[in-house]
Amino acid sequence: MPTYSYRCTECDNAFDIHQAFTDDTLTVCEVCGGKLRKLFNTIGVTFNGSGFYRTDSRAGGGSSSTAAKPASSSGSGSAGSSSPASS
Repeated sequence: MPTYSYRCTECDNAFDIHQAFTDDTLTVCEVCGGKLRKLFNTIGVTFNGSGFYRTDSRAGGGSSSTAAKPASSSGSGSAGSSSPASS
């Protein structure tokens, strides 16, 4: 169940409460009867696994690029050799 933070606009009473997603938003302060506002805070998100950091994607891309370069070099070298022989 998520925790929501509220603050009263009149008496500055602040509190946190556990509510289900299906519960209605609180609107009335229990202390003074004033209007409540829901506070939005930053949340901590952690991405675990490969592919979330630059070093992860570059390490995988670097080895693929290295493998692709010799294939391209030998392909253009044999094509270059074939062309003068054909002429």
